Amino acid sequence: MIQIGILSDTHGFLNPALFDFFKDCDEIWHAGDWGDVNVMTQLKTFKPLRGVYGNIDGKEIRQEFPELNLFQVEDLKVCMIHIGGYPGHYAPGFRNKIRDQKFDLLICGHSHILRVMRDQGNGWMFINPGACGNHGFQKVNTAVRLKITGKKMHDLEVWEQKRK
Repeated sequence: MIQIGILSDTHGFLNPALFDFFKDCDEIWHAGDWGDVNVMTQLKTFKPLRGVYGNIDGKEIRQEFPELNLFQVEDLKVCMIHIGGYPGHYAPGFRNKIRDQKFDLLICGHSHILRVMRDQGNGWMFINPGACGNHGFQKVNTAVRLKITGKKMHDLEVWEQKRK
C-alpha cells in the first residue's frame, strides 16, 4: 500500500497546511502550473515528487518534468497531464498524446475545479485535485490524498481551505 498526495495549480504559492495534510503520504504528485521553482524545491525536500509542467511554467520546471507523465505505482498505471479536460470533454489533442496508452488513473490540472469521477467509456478513474494556489477564480483551495493497494484506489480524502 502507498499513500499519495495530489495537488495542482499552485501558481507559486504553497499553503503550509498542505504539509500537514500530506505528512503521511509516501509521494506527492503535482499536476502542473507550479508557478515557481520554489514550490518544486519545497515539495522535493518534503517527499518524493512526480509531476508534469503546466501552461504557465517556465524553463526550469519544464526541464524537470514532462508534459505527459506515464508511470506505474503498485499495479496501477497512471497518466498525468496538465491540460487534459475531463470525461466527455477532453481537451483537443489529448487523444493524440495518449494514443495506444493503457492506464487506470488519469490525473489532470488546469481547470481549478475539483473532480473525481469514473470515465465509463474508457474504464479509467479521473482526478483533478482542483487548485491550491492564490491565483484563479476558485474561492476554496483543494488537494487530494488517496491510498493505492495493488490496482485498487481507496480512502480518498479532500483537503479544502477557504482562499485568503
